[in-house]
Amino acid sequence: MNSPASPQALPNGAYVEIIDLQTQIVKLGMDLGQVMELITDRIRRLTAATGAVVELAEGEEMVYRASSGLAKPQLGLRLARKGSLSGLCVESATVLRCDDSETDERVDREACRKVGLRSMVVTPLLHEGSVVGVLKILSDRPAAFGERDVEVLRILSELIAAAMFHATKFQSDQLYHMATHDPLTGLANRALFHDRLRQNLSRAQRRNELIGILNLDMDGLKQINDRHGHRAGDAAIKETAIRIQRMTRDSDTVARMGGDEFAVILNGVNGRDNVVRQSQSIGEQIGRPFAFEGNELHLAASVGTVVYPEDGGDVDALLEKADQDMYWTKRRRKGEAGADPPPASRQMEDRRDQRRDQHRRGGD
Repeated sequence: MNSPASPQALPNGAYVEIIDLQTQIVKLGMDLGQVMELITDRIRRLTAATGAVVELAEGEEMVYRASSGLAKPQLGLRLARKGSLSGLCVESATVLRCDDSETDERVDREACRKVGLRSMVVTPLLHEGSVVGVLKILSDRPAAFGERDVEVLRILSELIAAAMFHATKFQSDQLYHMATHDPLTGLANRALFHDRLRQNLSRAQRRNELIGILNLDMDGLKQINDRHGHRAGDAAIKETAIRIQRMTRDSDTVARMGGDEFAVILNGVNGRDNVVRQSQSIGEQIGRPFAFEGNELHLAASVGTVVYPEDGGDVDALLEKADQDMYWTKRRRKGEAGADPPPASRQMEDRRDQRRDQHRRGGD
């Protein structure tokens, strides 16, 4: 089930796609988290994969730091290195292929069932001569991958390794921080937010505690970019991040989810009223006057709130409801409360993806 070492020629269209991908990576610069996310998104266009993952080796665990398709809901998932194909790939530093997770003794079968995969190819990610994680393509069908898929995976793993090398300025101890934090604001990125939310929910369940989750979407960033330029837009994003942090505790998590979207985990809250008051206070703080290079920028944010476990018991349910509440708040702010109801979860996911794509291209 291991793949042969001999490379396979790719169709010309695949090389064009890879060159375009390299261009997009250069534009992302130091944002390693976005680089990993971009590659997991695009790899499904180049292979037979229905999902893709970047897993980083952190201690005795493999952590999903970027994911797409079939594996997208598992972002932030932590699995034991021992007994998994990804862990074996890290140890052996070789490309490994599984044609059927139901019969392959090297895999964590229960984890495969949780994700919904039947076959996969895993390739090591090298940084400073050490294997620091893996790039993995997945399919819900057995024996889905051929040698061309393996070759694409090898090429894209080298792109991630190159991004790691340049983003961390040749120091391996910066790798984890660069992969889990937003370079513009210094906040946790989307992958780290999902990781911490999973861990916090698990702890809250054991301790019978409440958790508040806020989903914040900046209002008017496009107008700032259009009127004053992207330097002003970046300044508005950074100032919004600072103002959110001022209103939270060290035990909370503030994250930039991409583009103009932020999220907050409020640990150990006393109830819904406490979460709503906190969201109102943050909204008021963001809305204070802000001057940039002699121009007054008008900052504002629409905030959605949910409380665990009242509004849901898992990551997907909670974030979907927070997004619905944020979307509805934004409509009310625009005086459209009587318009269409909040979009279904698929539409909201598409909207988030569009915002992330715009962010990668340098748009609003």
